[in-house]
Amino acid sequence: MRAFRVAYDGRPFHGFQRQPDVPTVESALFDALRKLDVLDHEADKPAGYAAAGRTDAGVSAVAQTVAFDCPGWLSPRAFSSQLPADVRVWASADVPCQFHATYDCESRAYEYHLYAPGADLERARAAIAALQGTHDFANLTAASFDDTVRTLETANVEQDDAFLVFSLRANGFLWELVRRIGSLVRAVATGAAPPEKVSRVLEPEPLPGHEGVPPAPPEGLVLVDAAYPGVEFVPDERAVETVREVFGEKETTATTAARAARSVGERVR
Repeated sequence: MRAFRVAYDGRPFHGFQRQPDVPTVESALFDALRKLDVLDHEADKPAGYAAAGRTDAGVSAVAQTVAFDCPGWLSPRAFSSQLPADVRVWASADVPCQFHATYDCESRAYEYHLYAPGADLERARAAIAALQGTHDFANLTAASFDDTVRTLETANVEQDDAFLVFSLRANGFLWELVRRIGSLVRAVATGAAPPEKVSRVLEPEPLPGHEGVPPAPPEGLVLVDAAYPGVEFVPDERAVETVREVFGEKETTATTAARAARSVGERVR
């Protein structure tokens, strides 16, 4: 069995998990494997297949991880040869036959870039420090879970111009948890909510609708790590170069589009 690290731009996709009639990252992976004759055209998915986790529509990844039974020649470069440019496989590791990419993942880490002009960094740091550790995060997810207690092993925030940049690692994440944490911390950091809002959110009583914390936009969220103790991923150097080339071009295109949008906004009187 082999595990692969997958990087992707989540914006063109309706999330990671395969869905009928809409493009997803997982569908792109399976289509590539069929083109390579690794996956039989009649098969639902590769033998032993599992992924580190799901990402929502618009969410990107550096180290999404998938693992399955495959021939020895399937390298990251070969895998990427049949993938759209938005999805790149860049590293791999041979793993035991009982390896499960979901259940064997010890922790996951996300980075979130959130536009927050006027945010006070010290207020943001105090808010996120209060969220670190083990808490019941029921008020920071829209999904229904039997157990909403999670442990944020690390929770940091830095400022980069008009953006707050969050780094979060946990033993598991609830749906929209990172995006709602970002929204909560931004509200406190900009003065839209008092610092006491953080402790109120962590209380077991549900927040009334008007006090709820909405999720911030998905486009700034990136899955940056899925940790597997004892598994050593070997980068494919050419595949890594391709990732840098593809995403460098994407950055240039996005920067150019942003400048054009600013020009339009400034010139309309």
